[in-house]
Parts: sequence; structure tokens; C-alpha cells
Amino acid sequence: MFGMAFASVPLYRMFCAATGYGGTPQIVKSSASQYGSRRLAVHFDANVAPGLPWTFAPETNSLLLRTGETATIFFKVANLSEKPISAQAMFNVTPENSGAFFDKISCFCFSEQKLGPHESAELPVVFYLDPALEQDEGMRQVDQITLSYTFFMSKNSKSQVSSRQTLQLDQRQRVSKPL
Repeated sequence: MFGMAFASVPLYRMFCAATGYGGTPQIVKSSASQYGSRRLAVHFDANVAPGLPWTFAPETNSLLLRTGETATIFFKVANLSEKPISAQAMFNVTPENSGAFFDKISCFCFSEQKLGPHESAELPVVFYLDPALEQDEGMRQVDQITLSYTFFMSKNSKSQVSSRQTLQLDQRQRVSKPL
């Protein structure tokens, strides 16, 4: 029983990645081989977990994308602290049934990101919407998809940032303007 419980988390993640269940986008190696005829609005959402002294925002809030067409969008991220910090972005898409058709070719979310003190970066995402979504009954009424990210501080960085510094930075983040 204990072994099954321990193995269930990685197995569930593999299942979600393979099927798109729970809004998990697919990871692919290349662009689509054909275009579809539908155009859908793709919205972008960026969040930072409490305690992470970063700002994070998409350069564009949305775009209209034809199925099969590859798009590249950028997110701006900045470290507001006096120390280097590493963080990992978690992602999903909504509605959940669209995850099986949201194909990422390249994404900053595939690896941990490290920013030095007051460093900023532009992080790209390359993706397309699989034209097969046009044949899916559950996607017929969908005309908008939201790709959402949340950055979480990595375990190594948590031990480097003091709780007092984090509290001060959280207070500054609330009053600072977005990127």
C-alpha cells in the first residue's frame, strides 16, 4: 500500500502529461504538419507564489491563433531581491479539455529559472493548438483558451531568503506596478 501511494504522484503526472487531463498541455518536438480552419483566442495569465520576490507578466495579454499555427510569446520576469533566486513555473490551460490540444514546443517552464539580484529576463513560450481539436466534440463550443503560469521558489532558494526579507519584499510587490 505504501509503495502504491508513493508511486501514485509520478504516475498521475505521467497520465496528465500524456492525455492533457486536468489542463496539462502536451510537450512536442516540432510544429504542426498542417493548419486547421478555426481561430481561437489564447489568453495568458502570470502569477507569483507568496514569498517569491519576483514580478512576472506576459508581454501580450492574448492573441488570436489559427489551429496548427505556431506562436511565440514572451513573459517578462524580474527578481526584486538582493539575492539570486531560483524558481520553477507550474502551468495549466483552461478549459481543462483543451490541454490535450495545447502543444508546447519550447517553454521556460520545462526547467528551473535563476535570476540574480535585480536581474530581469524575457522568457519565451513556443506553442500551437493541434488542428485535431476541430474534430473533438468537447471543443466545439470553446473559442477561448487560457494558458496560466505560477512561479514557485525552489527549495534551495527558500533557505537563502530570510523570512524578514521576504515579508518586506511582499509588501513592496503589493504597491509596485506590474512590468
